[in-house]
Amino acid sequence: MVASLLQDVTNWDYLIGNPWLVPLFAFQLWMFIDAIRREEWIWAAFIFLGFGFAAVLYFFWVYRAAPSATRGFELPGSHDRKRIKQLQAQIHHLDKAHHHSQLGDIYFQQGKLAKAEACYRAALERDPPDIDTRAHLGQCLLRLKRPMEARPLLEGVCAENPKHDYGHSLMALAETLTALDETDAALSIWQQVTENHSYPRAQVQLAELYLAKNQPELARDQLRDVLADDVHAPAFQRKRDRIWIRRARRLSREF
Repeated sequence: MVASLLQDVTNWDYLIGNPWLVPLFAFQLWMFIDAIRREEWIWAAFIFLGFGFAAVLYFFWVYRAAPSATRGFELPGSHDRKRIKQLQAQIHHLDKAHHHSQLGDIYFQQGKLAKAEACYRAALERDPPDIDTRAHLGQCLLRLKRPMEARPLLEGVCAENPKHDYGHSLMALAETLTALDETDAALSIWQQVTENHSYPRAQVQLAELYLAKNQPELARDQLRDVLADDVHAPAFQRKRDRIWIRRARRLSREF
């Protein structure tokens, strides 16, 4: 059907009579390319052969659903999907702990948390003390809504190195404590994070706790800083933090 649509959108007479074809073709091509990049071959075939309905299903079931659990909670660093095949080959031939852990990081970034957890556990079987793997497994378990399991991992990492992953492990611990309704302990950790970093993720969640504890002035200060910094942030950072900027704007309107 993609091929058929391509033929239609290059036929000007047909296009004039059916202007809706252009956005439909663009959307379907977008979903088709994304399915290829994710190596979702069955979905790619459905989108290529089917009408726009297959692309719509893919958008909601795969494109939006896959990263939602980790949107706004990225691990430090960037990961290339092309690395998956390379790491799988290295695991097959060498079976090193760090290869399992790196593959877990990629799956985490893609929102494939079950696969990420399996990789992290395989890495820990081969190298139990590794601090990065313990921290990232803790973050993974938190996103899987298993904070009780995440807590001992993240507490151990932060006790060993409070600055681990540039404060990301400490933020995950604060989120874990919040999920366990230990808000006083979480607030203390958020304050520790914001003393050393200006992460919107930390400032917005700290503001939310201040509001929950009826301290609106302290919350307003955090939100004001987040929105002021966003104006001057580089494009890549604004894209990464947009979920927190939206939350900051929504909270600011409540005052």
